[in-house]
Amino acid sequence: MSAPVSTVEDAIQAALATVNDPEIRRPITELGMVRSATIAANGVVRVELLLTVAGCPLKDKLRTDITTAVAAVPGVTGVEIDFGVMTPEQRQSLQSQLRGGGATEEPVIPFAQPGSRTRVYAVASGKGGVGKSSVTVNLAAALAARGLSVGVVDADIYGHSVPRMLGTEARPTRVEDMIMPPQSHGVKVISIGMFTSGNAAVVWRGPMLHRALQQFLADVYWGDLDVLLLDLPPGTGDVAISLAQLLPNSEILIVTTPQTAAAEVAERAGAIALQTHQRVVGVIENMSWLELPDGSRMEIFGAGGGTAVAESLSRTIGAQVPLLGQIPLDTRVREAGDAGNPIVLAEPASPAAQALGAVADRLALRRESLLGKPLGLKPAGR
Repeated sequence: MSAPVSTVEDAIQAALATVNDPEIRRPITELGMVRSATIAANGVVRVELLLTVAGCPLKDKLRTDITTAVAAVPGVTGVEIDFGVMTPEQRQSLQSQLRGGGATEEPVIPFAQPGSRTRVYAVASGKGGVGKSSVTVNLAAALAARGLSVGVVDADIYGHSVPRMLGTEARPTRVEDMIMPPQSHGVKVISIGMFTSGNAAVVWRGPMLHRALQQFLADVYWGDLDVLLLDLPPGTGDVAISLAQLLPNSEILIVTTPQTAAAEVAERAGAIALQTHQRVVGVIENMSWLELPDGSRMEIFGAGGGTAVAESLSRTIGAQVPLLGQIPLDTRVREAGDAGNPIVLAEPASPAAQALGAVADRLALRRESLLGKPLGLKPAGR
């Protein structure tokens, strides 16, 4: 039970403690951003706030949130906010605080640590054009809407499209060498598209791709995520191999269409798990059919591809690989993606949104592995 607030000054501090930094999602008082908060005789409160960087893109939101919180304190007649900027030493201290260690320590990938509780799903496909990115962003939005803390890494360096599909045009903010990812629809997201000018092409070889993925995982402040989704480039190239090295505990989600040619290529993408020792959590068949006005279905890309991939991978890997869902073809999926508002949010009652939501439910409720976890068993006494 919290202690009673005894003075107006205490009430102001308590109000400020309810305001979270929009990027870090932790109280501004806890982050050392409030330099001072004083109240004048006429009831006007003056708050001195230190931004992490000059020109903070969310400065206006901070102003609104602080004003709303402090103005609600009895006795306060007005709120004035003076913005300053943290010194390099203060930013170093904040970086150290967020990482939970010394500022000079080499950044580590939190999701690769033994105690990590984050479920990491790598969304893969054998070829492009099967809707892998659409599936990724809709699963992310659906999981976030279910109350989970979700992040997305747009690991398709050459074909990045996640920022547009999630409707985020914001640029990441840097705190020293730590990157704060923008958020949209409750999802934290990072993409190489946030660091390039306009629609410039990225022309990189393997080592640079590996380093970019490593930075996205280690240098970005993700906080405590329940789920991390990685939108991989098509095929089994450099990024898929790097992911297996950087996040050996990640699980693979295979996206295919019903078409036989696409299914055969998707099997290769899933079979890489034999070499990387990753688990294939399931197959998602996208563009399964087009529902016509009379209620009948037109199977534009054929039928059975998802089932064929799941059965083939089950035989190849020697473990059950389920078909997690079949997503019908719907022009609203494309329209919602172009508008930056995933269909699971824009048209939640649509058949495609319902199918994607059902897959998200299966991923959210999957039981955790007991591998490496103590069971608390003791030998019985004789």
